Amino acid sequence: MEPYPIPVSDIKKIKQWKNCGWIDDSIMLIDHLDEVQIPESPRRMNFIIMGLCTQGELSYKLDTQEHTIKPGDVFIVSEHHVISDYSATDDLRGGCFLVSVNFFREVIQNTSDLSAIFLYARNFPVMHLEQKEVETFKKYFTAIRERINDNKNLFRKDLVRTLLLAMFYDLSNVIYHFREDTGKKHTRADFIFTKFIKMVEENCHYERRVSWYAEQLCITPKYLSESIKTVSKRTPNEWIDNYVTLELRVLLKNTSKSIKEIAEDMNFPNQSFMGKYFKEHVGVSPSQYRKK
Repeated sequence: MEPYPIPVSDIKKIKQWKNCGWIDDSIMLIDHLDEVQIPESPRRMNFIIMGLCTQGELSYKLDTQEHTIKPGDVFIVSEHHVISDYSATDDLRGGCFLVSVNFFREVIQNTSDLSAIFLYARNFPVMHLEQKEVETFKKYFTAIRERINDNKNLFRKDLVRTLLLAMFYDLSNVIYHFREDTGKKHTRADFIFTKFIKMVEENCHYERRVSWYAEQLCITPKYLSESIKTVSKRTPNEWIDNYVTLELRVLLKNTSKSIKEIAEDMNFPNQSFMGKYFKEHVGVSPSQYRKK
């Protein structure tokens, strides 16, 4: 069964914003975080966001988890994640990149170690930088903006791709040292975790069995559970339930479909079963949640 489409923030539409530079549908750069036009209702990302805050504060919920961004913080939002409840102070300053998934893959092709950035970002989407690191990333923003705006340069996309790759390496270095300081190494369990999460994002509408995910990864359910718990301190079932309830919340709040239709879209046996599942994990019934 095809999942019901949640409202998506499309990079093609965002290109219409003022004070931004872009190259086709591959990358967009916004110089002023205070001018970001975030919809009031939750939106799923179909691109990757990387931003740097230099002044003020902003807050948002990422898959229902609240985050606050302060000066010196770099933040990353991977595709498929849902942003909601965005707010910012009047003095907010900073910039961000919006990168299409395809262009991101082009940038990091043959450099598999860089995937650690976005593996890490799933658990820690906000990282604080030292002042020297902040200045480094500000220089990347300036250099990439200049290349994006240089429409007469026949190789501007290749130059931007190269600069992004260099920036990703510097960001990876920040993550590496943070892991060294905290004693956290990149392990096989990390790779299993990132593959598992991506599969849950894509399949939780109709598949909620841990055994099914283990089979797709060619490992045993026990090994999958041990790996996921080692990396995230949560069980595979907890992650699956988190994504399922997130989908249900967004559908209940942002669609006119009946609860029965939502239960069918999410592949529950019936409306009653979904109601019990939702109340168990959220604390209220679907109808009560929709009315709040």
